[in-house]
Amino acid sequence: MEVHGEVDGSGVPLALLLKRELCNQKVEKPDILFGEAKKSKKGEDFTFLVPKCGRRPVDGDGDNASGGGDDTISLFAIFDGHNGSAAAIYTRENLLNNVLAAIPPNLTNEEWTTALPRALVAGFVKTDKDFQTKAARSGTTVTFVIIDGWVVTVASVGDSRCILESAEGTVYFLSADHRLDSNEEEVERVTASGGDVGRINIAGGAGIGPLRCWPGGLCLSRSIGDIDVGEFIVPVPHVKQVKLSNAGGRLVIASDGVWDALRFQEALNYTRGLPAEAAASRIVKESVSSKGLRDDTTCIVVDILPPEKLSPPLKKHGKGGIKALFRRRPSDELAEDQMDRGCLESDVVEEIYEEGSAMLAQRLKINYPAGNMFKLHDCAVCQLEMKPGEGISVHGNMPKHSRVDPWGGPFLCSSCQLKKEAMEGKQHLTNSQSAV
Repeated sequence: MEVHGEVDGSGVPLALLLKRELCNQKVEKPDILFGEAKKSKKGEDFTFLVPKCGRRPVDGDGDNASGGGDDTISLFAIFDGHNGSAAAIYTRENLLNNVLAAIPPNLTNEEWTTALPRALVAGFVKTDKDFQTKAARSGTTVTFVIIDGWVVTVASVGDSRCILESAEGTVYFLSADHRLDSNEEEVERVTASGGDVGRINIAGGAGIGPLRCWPGGLCLSRSIGDIDVGEFIVPVPHVKQVKLSNAGGRLVIASDGVWDALRFQEALNYTRGLPAEAAASRIVKESVSSKGLRDDTTCIVVDILPPEKLSPPLKKHGKGGIKALFRRRPSDELAEDQMDRGCLESDVVEEIYEEGSAMLAQRLKINYPAGNMFKLHDCAVCQLEMKPGEGISVHGNMPKHSRVDPWGGPFLCSSCQLKKEAMEGKQHLTNSQSAV
């Protein structure tokens, strides 16, 4: 008797029940393959590659690598330093712990993912605030990528970029460009906060080169460090969170040494048919060939693949657009059957969260009920435990019975409140008023 002819007591064919069971199984975590390549000019680019990382902060040197298990995340980051390497090195060593420390313990994985965007903002600001005590004048861009199952979260300040190519060939931008030349809103924010934005002047009054923030002459509106430029160069990251289908995709994370030489699609085209490490090397090679080695040039390629399909996606051009072919082993009959019968999800990248505001009041607030995950009276940036009444609301002077935030939080400690005011230009306004 053939299996597909059997039925259960309700008259449903057994083959159909088996198909339903297969399709309803919990989706496994993806396989993560990655590669890195770099060419150094100044020695100020640094990377962080941790394919398996625990969800809680650790003491010591910041190494949070995990031996395995399902309850892990993957982390990939680029720190492109300028005016020295101190800020990039410090951020590489401390940012991860600061982010993880801002996530409450004992959360489910879903709650952890929801808490992550706020924790990234807190971690970036705390890292910048702590680095200021080192009295070093360097700064760094940061592109910080966390992969949690099929969810990818990217936090970025500066002009290093992260792009995602889905299995079907669609390109998504997961980071922001904080170059003043490329972001009019940031120019307005910096100017309103007390900075001067303009080009380098030459004889005759003509401006040359990119827009810069003065004093200091930095081309960026956001970074970690750069205390000599001004607090209006803020460390508050743009954060974007997406969920991939289980068809997977490829991430390209690179410093401006790559993006100054190659367009996004051009860089992706160079990776066709190559595994992650070879793809990263090809992008760096083509970048240097195009413009010469004018700057540190660094690239990380990360493949997020359906379990056990360890080859990178190959693109096939045809009438229906770009299709992905994940090479499958001849013995992988179950996965192939699932693909044929539609059990694998269609290639859809779902946007979960995106926010780029530089205002801490907006970035640290989480609406009910998700906001209940965080301790009410801990500083929302540095996690300092405070007694009721000690903290300062991120919303400033609020009516006691505000409909928006009846409980008044989140709260900041006094030093983090001073940091917030400085970033928003309030200290500049106070000093100006005192001078008058």
